Amino acid sequence: MKVADLIDSNPYLLLMLQHFNIDFRVSDRTVLQLCIQYDISEQLFISIANLYNGSGIRGERPFTRKDLLQVIDFLKNSHNYYRFDKYPQISTYIRQLQENHPEKELKLLEKFFNEYFTEVREHLDYEDEVAFPYFITLLGNNQYDNTQEVYSSLEYSDHHTDIELKLKDLKNLLLKYIQIDNDLDLRRKLFMSLYELEFDLYIHSLIEETILIPSGIDIEREQNE
Repeated sequence: MKVADLIDSNPYLLLMLQHFNIDFRVSDRTVLQLCIQYDISEQLFISIANLYNGSGIRGERPFTRKDLLQVIDFLKNSHNYYRFDKYPQISTYIRQLQENHPEKELKLLEKFFNEYFTEVREHLDYEDEVAFPYFITLLGNNQYDNTQEVYSSLEYSDHHTDIELKLKDLKNLLLKYIQIDNDLDLRRKLFMSLYELEFDLYIHSLIEETILIPSGIDIEREQNE
């Protein structure tokens, strides 16, 4: 299929392209042609696209070490998107609502979101500083060094949390409990930003749980045999 047609059927694939550092000007290229241009395996591209389209990872073919290093780059790029795009955008919308409705107690909403995103940043920092360097080392070594500090894919899996879930509480505050009249345009923008952040965080977690962690476990098992 042509990539432009896929994007037209699911605009969220633009987020995927951004995390892969793929330019949106895809012309009439097919998936295979785009993958060749950006040196990405078609299997990896389709697997992640399936997650964005609501499908699971299909097939049992293992991902290569090159694939997994590209997955880590993809996840790092998504971290930048959360930190420097979505968080400032959502914070700005909440502050605008406060300015437009000073009579409403919206500081609780801002406090809730800031506390939530502090937790998100801690999760992202842990991945950037602990988990991803471990996987990069694992993928770069032919033999696992048992003298290294004890860490494993399973430990990362145990530490892994679904950081998108608490966003539901924030949306419920806006949908059910905080009464604001008018400002539908601003409120819609806030909602859409929250839904977009929630969706991409969910895919982020799925990529880790269905690609990175299982692949890491397989590599560790091979190296310890």
